[in-house]
Amino acid sequence: MAAAAATFATGATAGGHGIDLTGKTVEWVIPFSETGGSAKWANFYAPLLSEALPGQPTVVVKFMPGAGSTKGANWFQEQTYEDTQGTLIFGSSGSTQFPYLLGDPRVRYEYNDWNVVLASGTGGVAYLPPDLAAKMDGLDASGLRDTDFIYGSQGATRLDLVPLLAWEMLGLNVEPVFGIKGRGDGRLMFERGEANIDYQTSSSYLKGVTPLVEDGSAVPMMSWGALDADGNIVRDPTFPDMPTFKEVCEATDGCETSGDQWEAWKAFFVAGFPAQKMVFLPAGASNDAIVSYTKAFEEVKARADFAEISAKRLGKYPQMTGDEAAAALASATQVPDSAKAFVVNWLQERYGVSLN
Repeated sequence: MAAAAATFATGATAGGHGIDLTGKTVEWVIPFSETGGSAKWANFYAPLLSEALPGQPTVVVKFMPGAGSTKGANWFQEQTYEDTQGTLIFGSSGSTQFPYLLGDPRVRYEYNDWNVVLASGTGGVAYLPPDLAAKMDGLDASGLRDTDFIYGSQGATRLDLVPLLAWEMLGLNVEPVFGIKGRGDGRLMFERGEANIDYQTSSSYLKGVTPLVEDGSAVPMMSWGALDADGNIVRDPTFPDMPTFKEVCEATDGCETSGDQWEAWKAFFVAGFPAQKMVFLPAGASNDAIVSYTKAFEEVKARADFAEISAKRLGKYPQMTGDEAAAALASATQVPDSAKAFVVNWLQERYGVSLN
């Protein structure tokens, strides 16, 4: 009876949640600048999460850019739940996952130590200035091969390897300018004329690039696509009228959708986008805290207006909690050895990046 009473008391805390955050401030650390897709994702969720968490704490998004997100991730690895008591969460992205997958020596974080409470799928869109977009013949990108492209990049071992490898497969001459702190900074380079090709994840594209398309200063080239139930690449549900990279590749002479290069690209696309952004509690988080945050995100997803407001800000992608989030984490932090070997060799040969 005593055990049952204790269990009931715990479950009854703060309206059925396991922890009470009344009067507290939750820091949501984003390891990028405030201009990119991760910022827009966190800023969308923060007020909704505040309403849903037990005690309705203030949720503050804090930006910690540097080293393509490894700076912030390494910092989070050093934090423990014992010190924060549920007042610290971390938002990772594909640019955090890829250095981990590739064995980047700067990585000192371990995903298996963290506790996932939300996984958000997303997509990505590549776009061009109108004069260069006019060189494409329908879906055929071969007309772009005589152009010298400049691209603002966070780094070749980050999520940027997906567009960089895709453009190379199309035979484009794209020279990355490494070192930007977030994809939003790449968009600003494009707007200033310092770059003439760019890509953004869906949330940043919807917010920051759609106005450029509407005023005629940018033209979408392709999306990366999405996965159907059988693992095939299909059109992105947020951009159903936009061709996928697979379609553009099939229409462009010399670009193959089979073989080692394609399989490597697809493996890292799968690792980087279907579970592109995730929310974690730090090492040692109590079950009560994990349950509280999971329930809070589930309550957010259950809002009557969630589908409408999330589609406008994030796009139409799965927002996963519980077992689904755990499965998404597993798929996002594993790639076949053959794909990893191909990319590691490509990074060395193409960019002089050694991960040994």
